[in-house]
Amino acid sequence: MKAELLDVALEAARLAGELLRDGRPADLAVAATKSSPIDVVTEMDIAAEKLIASVLERRRPQDGLLGEEGADRPGTSGVRWIVDPLDGTVNYLYGLPSWSVSVAAEYRGRTVVGVVAAPMRGETFRAVLGGGAWLGGVRLSCRAAAPLDQALVATGFAYLQARKAQQADVAQRVIPRVRDIRRGGSAALDLSDVAAGRLDAYYERGLNPWDLAAGELIAREAGALTGGRPGRPASGELALAATPSVFAALQPLLEEAGAWHDGR
Repeated sequence: MKAELLDVALEAARLAGELLRDGRPADLAVAATKSSPIDVVTEMDIAAEKLIASVLERRRPQDGLLGEEGADRPGTSGVRWIVDPLDGTVNYLYGLPSWSVSVAAEYRGRTVVGVVAAPMRGETFRAVLGGGAWLGGVRLSCRAAAPLDQALVATGFAYLQARKAQQADVAQRVIPRVRDIRRGGSAALDLSDVAAGRLDAYYERGLNPWDLAAGELIAREAGALTGGRPGRPASGELALAATPSVFAALQPLLEEAGAWHDGR
């Protein structure tokens, strides 16, 4: 079953990525806002989700679906797809290349397949539970052990102003303790870059299931540790993915800094 689900995920992500890359209008407009006036959804987010939903309906009509732009249907197969049709919408709106399509499949509540397609990079990350993480024909492995002060760490910031201010306070605590910090704008790509050894760690508060599902599996299958607050799984409260040595040092630092705090 996993092989079939991976094939479906790859097709859906590829077609949505081609639509977004080749169909981006010159006068791309904001169609709506999400959590705040600066958290936008474009007409292309909606079109990409409809395209993915049509692929899933054609190939796996018995499955459930949860999508960022409103798709939510129950299924009868035990499989549920979790889809972010355009992760990094603001990057896309501004013509920046760091955006992706994220497609994951859960079976009975456990993520078993994840695909993150980055068309402007020409890259598609994929993972199957127990089968490793891959970029093309290359099996991915997170970076070798390094102390926290040599770690390159990525994060993200919310669109709600009070939460963003709290996240800036946390980043101010983290920056002096690490090599440097990055803010890419696509959680799915940041998680995939941890898998590819391009980052030592990524953390963020306020992620949704569609932000996390595919990228977290890809990171874990590449040998990274993932989680949230100590003893808890990655969630909207806090998500962290890192090489094992950096995870062990960064998780308590984030706890001490209050990275889980809502800020509202």
